[in-house]
Amino acid sequence: MLDAGMCTARKRVGIVAVVVVLVSSACSGNGDGSHTTATTFVSPPPRQVLKAEFRPAKQVSALPDDVETEEPLLIFNLSDGKTFREGEEVAIDFSLANAKLKGDGGDYRIRYIVDDDDMKWIDRSEQVVLTGWIPGKHTIRLELIGPDGWPYHKNNETREITVVE
Repeated sequence: MLDAGMCTARKRVGIVAVVVVLVSSACSGNGDGSHTTATTFVSPPPRQVLKAEFRPAKQVSALPDDVETEEPLLIFNLSDGKTFREGEEVAIDFSLANAKLKGDGGDYRIRYIVDDDDMKWIDRSEQVVLTGWIPGKHTIRLELIGPDGWPYHKNNETREITVVE
């Protein structure tokens, strides 16, 4: 029984030795073409670089006339699932109630995040217009940040848009 196990081990070692000899001899010859290396350059996928432009916004109250609340409220004025053409501007337009942004003399900020990229800040009640979109599905997240630096509860809005050629 011991001999059968040793025989199998010897076969494996022999096969490995043959493979090593064949591989090393195939690549170590002195003749032309004995060793060929193919190099392929793959370009990276297109990277989206958005340009932001701030424009004056229409000051529209976030609250309908029949609703009363003292809580800060952020409304993202962009319909979910909207489709844009490549080269078209996408406006981050919002309405705010019971809160003032830092640039307008208040304590709040709005942060926006596009496609889980770096966060950007809005400190004035202005519309942010983004250009430079590449075709595909994108998400835009808007968050109202309180005076303590933390997102204000119930004031996080996410929209998905599609950009087509």
